[in-house]
Amino acid sequence: MKLFRGGMKVFSGNANRSLAKKICKELDAPLGICDLGTFSDGEINVNIAETVRGIDVFIVQPTSDPVNHNLMETLILIDACKRASAGRINAVVPYYGYARQDRKAKAREPITAKLVADLFTVAGADRVITMDLHAAQIQGYFNIPVDHLSGVPNLADYFEDIAKEDTVVVSPDIGGVTRARNFAHLLDLPIAIIEKRRPKANIAEVMNVIGDIKDKNVILVDDIVDTAGTITKAASALKSFGAKKVYGCATHGVLSGPAIERIEESAMEKFIITDTIHLTDEKRIDKIEVITVAPLFAEAIRRIHNNESVSTLFDDKD
Repeated sequence: MKLFRGGMKVFSGNANRSLAKKICKELDAPLGICDLGTFSDGEINVNIAETVRGIDVFIVQPTSDPVNHNLMETLILIDACKRASAGRINAVVPYYGYARQDRKAKAREPITAKLVADLFTVAGADRVITMDLHAAQIQGYFNIPVDHLSGVPNLADYFEDIAKEDTVVVSPDIGGVTRARNFAHLLDLPIAIIEKRRPKANIAEVMNVIGDIKDKNVILVDDIVDTAGTITKAASALKSFGAKKVYGCATHGVLSGPAIERIEESAMEKFIITDTIHLTDEKRIDKIEVITVAPLFAEAIRRIHNNESVSTLFDDKD
């Protein structure tokens, strides 16, 4: 069994230093010093500028845009700590990229979720702490412990004052029903589901709503919003089926391509995301609000360091 002296240090890559600083504030600990740069050809250069020998190290880094750069930066940070004789290396990955290819949907496709899990393990990570994986079974792709936190309670807390008797929680697709049910359970609300189908190839999706949303306020709940096509189309469909106000929320605001423009022009009153991915200034609009998950990650880090149970932190039904 690996031993460490009892000390703990938190380091961060460049992907989301603001979240790492918030986590450190919650822990009342300084952010570890490391120099991150690139050589002239673009190769990543890392130098851990303080001792980590025998220390319990936590590296905070989502694999968000630019995905490949941030992933490599994380792996190199892990390798640097391993070669500096860190006692235990914990990869804190608020957003786990490459998770959408979690199975072979057709011939000759990769399973990138498993590939990235292997990369973390080979690099030297002893544990991964993440939030709202695109598919929960990705935990099984790792041969090291995974603590899978949920952002659903944080998002539900935001809507506590908005959620009244005339409010319904809606899943934008069949695959998100469990997430929507957990969200609705926390607010004691009913749920509805959007059913989508394509009658013919290259024909726009036809939507149907399973559940009663007429003359109701609705909250759309998702895990990842990338180009925002699905959630904004869902909001329009709900309006056409008689919904009053439509709100949207998601744990991970990837928000690439036309996402910001689509959200701005959508039928949603507000769109709430967490800070697992850093929201740049050019993406900040009035409709988007960001809530922090730093206290949850900080508590997970504190418990892991002290070898305490973290099960209550990732059970979003309690």
